Amino acid sequence: VSPRSDAQERKTIRRAQSGRRIHEPRCSCRCDARKPDPDGTACRHERRQICNRPPARERTGDIVTMTFPRGMMFGVAAMTVIVATSNYLVQFPVNDWLTWGAFTYPVAFLVTDLTNRTFGAARARQVVYVGFAFAVLLSIALASPQIALASGTAFLVAQLLDVKLFERLQHRGSWWTAPLVSSSVASAVDTALFFSIGFIGTGMPMVVMGAAGMEVSVPLWVTLGLGDYVVKLALALSMLIPFRVLMQLTRPQRV
Repeated sequence: VSPRSDAQERKTIRRAQSGRRIHEPRCSCRCDARKPDPDGTACRHERRQICNRPPARERTGDIVTMTFPRGMMFGVAAMTVIVATSNYLVQFPVNDWLTWGAFTYPVAFLVTDLTNRTFGAARARQVVYVGFAFAVLLSIALASPQIALASGTAFLVAQLLDVKLFERLQHRGSWWTAPLVSSSVASAVDTALFFSIGFIGTGMPMVVMGAAGMEVSVPLWVTLGLGDYVVKLALALSMLIPFRVLMQLTRPQRV
C-alpha cells in the first residue's frame, strides 16, 4: 500500500468518525493582469491569500450552515441599527417637508455598497436579508405595525435594487458612478414605497403646495416624502467621501 493511499484512507476514516463533510471551494482566483508584477511574486502572494481562505460553507448531515466573515457581521449589525433608528425617527417631522429619519437612513446604502464591493453581490444580498429580518423585529417594538410593514417592504425592494445596480455599474465609469447612481435610484423607490404604505389612510392633514395660482392640496406625507428624498440625494453625495476613504482601506474579497 502506498503512503498516499494510506493517508487518504486515514483521512476518510476521520471524516466518517466526525460525521461531517467540509466542502472546500475550488480555487478559481486569477491574477490581475492590469497590476505591474514583472517577477510574478505579488501575483503568487495574492493567489495564495485568496485560495487558502477557509471555506465559508459547511454541511453537517442534512443541515447547511453559512458562516459570515467579520466584516459582514459588522454590516449586518450596522444595517439593523440604522434601519431601526430611522423607523423611529421618521415619526417625528422637522417641518412640513422633512423628518428626522431622512438623516440616518441613507447610511444603509453606504453599508450595502461597501459590502457589495468587498464581498460581492451574493454576500450583499445576505446582509440585506438578515438586516431586514432584525430591522423589522426592532421596528415593531419601536414604531407602529404600519410603519414596520412599510419599512420592511421599502427596505427589501430598495436595497436589492441597489445591490443589482451597483453590481452592473461598478466596472463602468468612474469610482463614484456605481454608489451614486444605485443609491439615488434606490432611494427614490424606497421613499415612494415607505411613505405611501406607512402613512396613507392615517388621516394626516392636508397641506398646500405649488406656485401662486397653481396651488394644490396634498396629504402631509407627500411633502414629507419629497423633502426626505431631497435630503437623501444630498447625503448620497456626501456618502461618497467615506466610501472613497474605505475603498482605500479594503480590497475586494470573494468568499
